[in-house]
Amino acid sequence: MSKRQTSDGDPQHMTCVDLRVRYGQAVASLPYTFRILLENAHRAERSADVAAILSWPEDGPGQAQVEFRPRRLLMHDTTAVPALIDLAMMRQEVARSGGNPALVDTVVPVAVSIDHSIGVDHYGSPDAMLRNRAAEIARNAERYAFLKWADEAFDRLRVFAPGSGILHTLNIEHLATVADVHGSTLVPDTMLGTDSHTPMIGALGVLGWGIGGLEAEGIMLGHPMPLRLPEVVAVRLTGQLRDGVFATDLALHVTAELRDMGVVGAFVEFHGPGLERLSVGARAAIANMAPEYGATTGFFPIDAATLRYLTETGRTETQVARVEMLAKAIGIWHRHDWSPGCNRSLTIDMSALAPTAAGPRRPQDRQPIAALAQAPNVGAKVALAAITSCTNTADLEMLVTAALIAETGATKGLRVPDWVKTSFAPGSAAMINALDRAGLSAGLAASGFDVVGIGCTTCIGNSGPLSKDMARAIAEDPDMPRVGILSGNRNFPGRVHPEVLDSYLVSPPLVVAFAFAGRLVDVNRVPLGTDKAGQPAFLADIWPSPADVAAAMSLAADPDNTRCAYATAQGGQEWDALPAPVGPLYPFTPASTYLRPPPFAQGVAARRKNLALLAAYGDDVTTDHISPAGAIPAGQAADWLSAAGTAGRNVFAAYRGNYEVMARGAFTARTLVNLLCEDAPPGHTDLGDGVMPLFEVAGVPSVILAGERYGQGSSRDWAAKAPGLLGVQAILARSFERIHRSNLIGMGLAPVETPPEWAPHVLMPQPGDRILIDWPTRFSPSAAIDLTLLRKGEPVSRAKGWLACDTDAEADLLNAGGMIPHMLASLHKQCDALEGETV
Repeated sequence: MSKRQTSDGDPQHMTCVDLRVRYGQAVASLPYTFRILLENAHRAERSADVAAILSWPEDGPGQAQVEFRPRRLLMHDTTAVPALIDLAMMRQEVARSGGNPALVDTVVPVAVSIDHSIGVDHYGSPDAMLRNRAAEIARNAERYAFLKWADEAFDRLRVFAPGSGILHTLNIEHLATVADVHGSTLVPDTMLGTDSHTPMIGALGVLGWGIGGLEAEGIMLGHPMPLRLPEVVAVRLTGQLRDGVFATDLALHVTAELRDMGVVGAFVEFHGPGLERLSVGARAAIANMAPEYGATTGFFPIDAATLRYLTETGRTETQVARVEMLAKAIGIWHRHDWSPGCNRSLTIDMSALAPTAAGPRRPQDRQPIAALAQAPNVGAKVALAAITSCTNTADLEMLVTAALIAETGATKGLRVPDWVKTSFAPGSAAMINALDRAGLSAGLAASGFDVVGIGCTTCIGNSGPLSKDMARAIAEDPDMPRVGILSGNRNFPGRVHPEVLDSYLVSPPLVVAFAFAGRLVDVNRVPLGTDKAGQPAFLADIWPSPADVAAAMSLAADPDNTRCAYATAQGGQEWDALPAPVGPLYPFTPASTYLRPPPFAQGVAARRKNLALLAAYGDDVTTDHISPAGAIPAGQAADWLSAAGTAGRNVFAAYRGNYEVMARGAFTARTLVNLLCEDAPPGHTDLGDGVMPLFEVAGVPSVILAGERYGQGSSRDWAAKAPGLLGVQAILARSFERIHRSNLIGMGLAPVETPPEWAPHVLMPQPGDRILIDWPTRFSPSAAIDLTLLRKGEPVSRAKGWLACDTDAEADLLNAGGMIPHMLASLHKQCDALEGETV
């Protein structure tokens, strides 16, 4: 085996595989990401996988299947809780059968960041963050105590307390090694995460992507990740972003271009001469939005900017040297004069881009700021102005610019209207430390952008109540136009707040500008307000010069920003005071409204051939539609909580450990329309006997019909679990988004792609229709499925669909009834084998 040895500066004298020496010219034509897959297969001595990767066809994605074994797993609280409850349930099942429950344990390192539950209850005050965190812990005490139990009960699991950081920021700033130590060998740091924005780590040259919670359970217990070698799309970046154009604008441009191009399931790699003028923080914004442009991952090769970022975030000289050596040895060091292998390519001239907004209801719908003057909702009041999310708060330049605008605007006399709710929620304390170091935090606060917490907040829908002025105005005029303005990554209808259906994604500096304006306008041309002299004040009047931004960034940058952030991220007194149970088995209590062992052990019911049509939906049904995360409206879920004695309701995401709530909340998003009963409230259906809530027909074997891009959005497994509990056995859709498709398979629900004539708007289903599905004896990848629409017992339309299943391993899961029955069967075999050894 050909290896390289580290320089004398590394006291451990680590070695690493030189793939070019070992496999010759075949490596030269591989994409960057495939070189990491090759190293992964080589190290595990999986010769068939090595051969498949080396024979990758550039003329199109092949059918080759390989295993991917990540070094680690990343989760957040609202995906970790349901996954860990499943594992706790499995421990009970194993113990009930006489086995050792400790067999159900984490095999790979798992990091859980508690970041998805903090809400913006308080804002616009210096103590907003402390008050919001105290409210968060009080509201979620039972869930958090469960996570503290899991931290002790599972061997390789670590829980990061509230306030530690958004998982992706925590990952890029603190957890990622980029080059890992495996024995005496350097290997690539690789990972998977139960959040669709996991690809943000690709900004550092680490291969990672988002998976579903059910897939994660398999990874935790040592199962490999099955992967059909994907299509690779190479994006060549040239030129340089002009002054006033930010990484957000580039990320939104990339999202629009790649969505139009069609890259669902692809690996997207960025290269070209433009990379040397993009910081890692800027790259993070682009890689983070991989799910928005539909890709499995977005990846940047390693270069000098990567090493500089690692140094700036407190990594040691030895670690940085290891990263450089590994990158050059396995061929993921960037060369701007060379293009990696790919199936398709795209070139983007960054110097041609302009400030952008995306919206009002999809992140790919970008438009120049000037075009907002012609938007249908022009003039709408800004209800929310949020500098939020991991996507755009990892880039120091954008935050410094936003702070300078806020400070200068306040000094000139501009003020944010009372109806605008402002908030600043960075991905970690490192950026707070940087702004403090440069003396800029006070400027943000002067315009209402006090730090409200370290967590996902508005981006995930935890925006809290609207301002009193806005709430009053909506009560008086429910149809009053209003919008959200945020620096997040998604703006699906109602995602950021149930009373704010339209939202626009913009860079952090423009969030401040729109907050001053208070309305949706062309902020480059319309005055933001009046100055102290009563004269119109324009954005150009308060926009900082490049020299001012550079000077502030110089003051702000220091490795201690990151070192101190994670040295002190402990969660506070409220977290430390939370009592937690101990022992291998979690003591579930029947009265709990948060944590209940789920009924998933048996998997899906026996597959029926003749299925009721439960619902029909159009295009772009998101996981937010299927399993909402935000406020719980009146309906079946709220009724169950009230009957259980819950005084104040939390958000849906907080109840993902309670199947009773989640099943009743399925498909209840305000903007989702079931074509079988278009005038009925969300969460209802008509099976031919009149309109009724979906949960009232739970258990009826059924199927759902949908259009294009079914399952857009997050990795939440409840978007598959809830339909399963309703009795759904298959989803028939024109196309599926990748992570949700995997979750359906993990739940044992068959994802079936349909031909154009079976699009809902073409098929025109009616209440009482049924679907006849000719199931194969055993599932296999891409199997043909015969479909028949029955109306009053008579065939109306016949079609041939195909199973949206990529690998043999996925087919095995479907044949087993889902991931949990599959894993339990494996665990019972282990118990039987151990028992046999002791006899």
